Amino acid sequence: MVKKRFDGWLIVSVLLLVLFIAVLIYPMFGVIKQAVIMPDGSFSWEQFHKFFSNSYYVDTIYNSFKITIFVTVLTLVIGIPFAYFYAFYRLKGAKILFVVSILCCMSAPFLGAYSWVMLLGRSGVITKFFKAALGITLPSIYGFGGIALSQTLKFFPLVFIYMNGAFKSIDNTLMEASANMGCTGVKRLFNIVLHLTMPTILAATLMVFMQAFADFGTPTILGEGFKTFPVLLYNEYLGENGANYNFAAALAIIAVIVTAVIFFLQKWATGRFKFSINTLHPVEKKAAKGLSGFLMHAYCYILVAIAFMPQLYIIYLSFRNCSGAVFKDGYSLGNYQLAVKKLLARSIKNTTIIGIIALLVIIVIAVLIAYLVVRRSSVLNNTIDTLSMLPYIMPGAVIGLALLIAFGKKPFALTGTLAIMIISMVIRRLPYTIRSATATLMQISLSIEEAAISLGASKLKTFARITVPMMANGILSGAILSWVAIVTELSSSIILYNNKSITLTMSTYVAISRGNYGLAAAFAAILTVVTMVSLIIYLAVSKSEDVNL
Repeated sequence: MVKKRFDGWLIVSVLLLVLFIAVLIYPMFGVIKQAVIMPDGSFSWEQFHKFFSNSYYVDTIYNSFKITIFVTVLTLVIGIPFAYFYAFYRLKGAKILFVVSILCCMSAPFLGAYSWVMLLGRSGVITKFFKAALGITLPSIYGFGGIALSQTLKFFPLVFIYMNGAFKSIDNTLMEASANMGCTGVKRLFNIVLHLTMPTILAATLMVFMQAFADFGTPTILGEGFKTFPVLLYNEYLGENGANYNFAAALAIIAVIVTAVIFFLQKWATGRFKFSINTLHPVEKKAAKGLSGFLMHAYCYILVAIAFMPQLYIIYLSFRNCSGAVFKDGYSLGNYQLAVKKLLARSIKNTTIIGIIALLVIIVIAVLIAYLVVRRSSVLNNTIDTLSMLPYIMPGAVIGLALLIAFGKKPFALTGTLAIMIISMVIRRLPYTIRSATATLMQISLSIEEAAISLGASKLKTFARITVPMMANGILSGAILSWVAIVTELSSSIILYNNKSITLTMSTYVAISRGNYGLAAAFAAILTVVTMVSLIIYLAVSKSEDVNL
């Protein structure tokens, strides 16, 4: 009788499944239970009926769809040409364009909203200039228009990142063949290039849609009378006028259903454009000369300058004298001195601890899942992969709410601790690194690992010393996205934090909400610098100019 060999990877799979059940499935069942089980223990659909029978509540989800669809379309309209110019033409200062555009999207969304208030608000510097110097009254930054402006300039670089990679994967022989058939310029862009990159366009569309739909901070600061769904969910759970936990849970379920429907529609649409491209001859960039070259440079630089202006203005404001919500003449380090007194050290410490621990856990889990999915595909491992992607379609407030319900009471009582913040960050930001690591491993030939084993290396040694190092670029690329998303996280943190676990992002948001704009600018400037340093370190270590999503 042949003795069955011990399969260590099966143990890993089971442990990962148990982990996801504990920190994701169990909390979500808690949300479902709270949505349909009333305080007296009875089962009821009352909370869902309350939502759909009240036009005010229904309008919030309509508003969210309206602003999200508008922003998604607009980011595609401005982001695709930007990526096209960058990928197909030699633009001067291309690396500067790349780094600055990435910095635009790698910051907390509400920071841009806060800065636009300072620039275009009722007392904004640009608003006052146009009124005093030109006698022109600018449109209000508040409501639909302001949210659309802030989110579009924040999210269009995501389209650029996606499309830049897709354009670089097009084989140059296809471009030459289309030119020989008389298909060039704009005609070739629409008839050839965009058709070849349609799966990536759909992926970018989903990413922007999910980010815009789940954005809590921007509508809170700029919305005023324009209420969106994430803001409603937050107000119902932690609102100043009293919380309705059962109704908030019902809203969370509705949010998951809505985003899941969008996700599956995107998957269905992507399935209709399945094909492969072998990039044997990468596209050669052309010189951007003449009037067309000037217009390309102008378009790219003006777009990036406008998008990055809010972050630069925040840094500038952090050195202005300020009293509450009023900035005064003169410059000093007063805002930073006040920040030191207002939990700056604790915020930096917590941000660092939460970020580093969460990132290490993410990398370990992502590498294991990527290996299980690619090298040991099975029903169990594919189930784990699917579970790991669920947070991708869940708004952050839903995950925060689920964790609060599951672990907010004894015997756990983790509310406000660094532990629950780390769990939240790992769950929310794990998909970035998993997808990047999986894509990289799929490109690594299995024969390399088989050769190592045939030479006497154990499977574990081969995995640790051959497979993982070869996955390094994919892991690193996903890790930087996870890291930046962690340090700028707001939507789940706002439900889970307290003063002991406060982070830089939360300190900034709290200062804004309390009308202390100078203090907020100091916290935001530090957060921007942290983000900038993270990206520079990534580019230096990876020796790359691409961030692969």
